[in-house]
Amino acid sequence: MSKNWIEFPRVEGETSRQAHADLPAGTYEREIGRDGFFGPAAHIYHRHPPTGWSGFEGPLRPRAFDAVGALAAANDRKPVPLLSNNACKIAIWTCDRAMPDLHRNSDGDELLFIHAGAGALFCDFGHLPYRDGDYILLPRGTMWRIEPSSPTTALRIEATNGSYKLPERGILGPHAFFDPAALDTPKLDAAFKAQRDGEWKVRVKHRGEMSTITYPFNPLDAVGWKGNLTALKLNWRDIRPVMSHRYHIPPSVHSTFVADRFIVCTFVPRPIESDPGALKVPFFHSNDDFDEVIFYHAGEFFSRDNIKPGMVTFHPNGFTHGPHPKAFAAGAKAAKTMTDEVAVMIDTRDPLDMHAEAVRTEVPDYAESWMVR
Repeated sequence: MSKNWIEFPRVEGETSRQAHADLPAGTYEREIGRDGFFGPAAHIYHRHPPTGWSGFEGPLRPRAFDAVGALAAANDRKPVPLLSNNACKIAIWTCDRAMPDLHRNSDGDELLFIHAGAGALFCDFGHLPYRDGDYILLPRGTMWRIEPSSPTTALRIEATNGSYKLPERGILGPHAFFDPAALDTPKLDAAFKAQRDGEWKVRVKHRGEMSTITYPFNPLDAVGWKGNLTALKLNWRDIRPVMSHRYHIPPSVHSTFVADRFIVCTFVPRPIESDPGALKVPFFHSNDDFDEVIFYHAGEFFSRDNIKPGMVTFHPNGFTHGPHPKAFAAGAKAAKTMTDEVAVMIDTRDPLDMHAEAVRTEVPDYAESWMVR
């Protein structure tokens, strides 16, 4: 099957010379792209904001909900499902005491993002301390448990029947964004060796169903290991974003992990574009190939209005979206020189279904938040 897109760049009418900079006076730029931000694209210059709708009805609409609020009825062994498709399952989970059993996911790799809390992870490969802002990547089939030193809340992103990899960095080289040496791995240290022995149960998830395997000893009993497959940890504070002071870089540049049918990006504090003609907020774009999910971890989210830490926005593919009017106006004034937001974005190639637990904490008028009031 051919992978060659039909590409023949043309210019028609009044446009800017460079995308996302020096727009024609009084216009709003909208990007239409394929394969997210990786394929061919066109930039259309409108007289009115592309999100300036006066009504939005039907099942296709931007949505927002309180993920942490959805934990109200959860316990420490049952993640609360938020969004899912055949390749990706997104849930929120809390744990306020040491897990009494081990967990093992046989359906796919698991990625935890620690929204709050601290403690210790124990797994096949050893002991790994964690804190807020850590990603913990657990390869498919890894046995693990945590012992929180403070109540822990985590976003859980499963690559169902898939694996996580690092994105290609191209001409930036392998050390851009974060040096792979910043990836921490578990240690077979004194804490690992001091674990309780005796009977242990392993809760195994396979094809969405749970089984229990009981051992008369602690199966986390490794005395050594070697190889290039292990659990690992990366904190957002070790991420150094790629920037351009003259051009607003698309979110795909912030890719942290890639799976077979989705990507995970991390937005961290960075300088705001300083060139007078450059856009200072995310550009309007038609969201036609990917569903876009953002979990807001910390800070003030400069392209969104009334979104707080612990919330999620969900923009299904099929409509144009971009910054809220207040954010667009603030960006135009260029009053701020830095962002302070930390957020996790999941872009999925296949449509996501929203679970009832997320619907219960939904912000009902989120689609109307783009209207100029």
